[in-house]
Amino acid sequence: MRRALIRSSGLGAALILCGCSGAGGTRAPAAGARPAHTGTDVLTYKNDRQRSGQNLAELTLKPANVNAADFGLLRNLSVDGKVDAQPLVASGLALGNTAVDVVFAATEQATVYAFDVNTGVLIWRVSLLGVGETPSDNRHCSQVRPDIGVTATPVIDRSAGPHGTLFVVSMSKDAAGHYHQRLHALDLSTGAESLGGPRDISAAFPKSGGGTTVFDPGQYEERAALLLDRGRIYTSWSSHCDIPPYTGWLISYDEATLTRTAVLNIGPNGESGPAIWMSGGGPAADADGNLYLLSANGAFETTLDAQGFPRDGDYGNSFLKIRAAGTALQVIDYFTMANEVAESANDRDLGAGGALLLPDMTDADGTVRHLVVGAGKDMTLYIVDRDSMGRFHPEGDRIWQELPAALPAGIWSTPAYFHDTLYYGAVGAPLKAFSFHQARLSSQPQSQSPSAFPAPGTAPCISANGAADGIVWAHENANPAVLHAYDAANLRRELYNSNQAANGRDHFGVGNKFITPTVADGRVFVGTTTSIAVFGLLR
Repeated sequence: MRRALIRSSGLGAALILCGCSGAGGTRAPAAGARPAHTGTDVLTYKNDRQRSGQNLAELTLKPANVNAADFGLLRNLSVDGKVDAQPLVASGLALGNTAVDVVFAATEQATVYAFDVNTGVLIWRVSLLGVGETPSDNRHCSQVRPDIGVTATPVIDRSAGPHGTLFVVSMSKDAAGHYHQRLHALDLSTGAESLGGPRDISAAFPKSGGGTTVFDPGQYEERAALLLDRGRIYTSWSSHCDIPPYTGWLISYDEATLTRTAVLNIGPNGESGPAIWMSGGGPAADADGNLYLLSANGAFETTLDAQGFPRDGDYGNSFLKIRAAGTALQVIDYFTMANEVAESANDRDLGAGGALLLPDMTDADGTVRHLVVGAGKDMTLYIVDRDSMGRFHPEGDRIWQELPAALPAGIWSTPAYFHDTLYYGAVGAPLKAFSFHQARLSSQPQSQSPSAFPAPGTAPCISANGAADGIVWAHENANPAVLHAYDAANLRRELYNSNQAANGRDHFGVGNKFITPTVADGRVFVGTTTSIAVFGLLR
């Protein structure tokens, strides 16, 4: 064991123990070389920039061995607060003379942890708070409570810095009562601040009638996951409940220097949205570098300009396609439902759910379609053609496919995709599997789970070995929380849940509403209000 002092560029310092025994690792490469790793990495929310939720390199966990006899809780890794962000995993990380598989967890106490996956040993822990600071209070909003530190899922770049870098945003409050939002860049091996971090989040954006709207760090929370694409870190911002004033910010930073590169506000002219929520989901990116997100309720101009865009640039309740070009972020296409004004007035957010980019699909005419899917509070499942999104038409929606009332009670979560199947977990409803054929989605689910999921529903993920051995993992927000595993080919077949084992063997803590499980190399990681639960094969 060796002690290491982690310094955080003038913010708090944390003394930690580093267990570097190399359990399950391989010999580290020579100094200055990148470690070779053959295990599975989960470096961003829902596994990839498309937000598919699928890990297709799972060789250990199969429908045949995920059951209460062979699979269960291995350990609970204690942390200092709620884990609202999805745990991330880096395999074969160089630590001294060893290579270790590491799981990273961030808490609402503004603390980030790194644990050895195979032993549970704490490798490092670092506070993101400045001297004399505390995590933010809940800003008179019950949605994230009692404190706000790290809510959004971080993102990892294994090629940034000497050992790879974890990018994370934290909120804090200083002794004078001022609020701060900061982007941090933490060295994967040590937790030390790197790349010139941390960086205070700041921005301004012009209003259509003149003047500017200015980013106030106390009025916003970064709930949506960070996105890393083409060397830029994208942060996106929601309000605390619907407490005005707030608008919808997308702010990008150069990952090498943490210099702000571009700002877009998707509702700059109002004081009540739209914000960017997505229930913890993050903006998605396609192969051409275009970004996609769902906006929440708020201002939308039904008077359009000559190109069919809202006259003043306010995009409430919309699918947005955004292009990054130099120092600009620009909405280049969009879809807004015909009854947007009524839906916004009744707080029926499209942006209560997240966007998922589907793989290329060939329709009945032989045309390759590039589609994005999303759903929110209005119970409708929308499938939009990314090449021609449909924009706004008051007489009726003009999109690729629309399934009204497909998701009764609405969506406060994010979907997953695997093997021509889309999985959605609406609030108070079973997890449902809809199938694709010739780029069209089945109007009814092909299967659904035996039991329903309480608020906020569930945000599933998938593990599989290519197209084989597919398992859908889903978290139930209950007390105790429940981890479920289903056969991906038939959700009626539940393989396992953590209530099945006798004497509460697999109970792992109190449920939490933001949770998406993470699956990597035979392990399943689930955040709770006080820990990261680690599940795997028992023998």
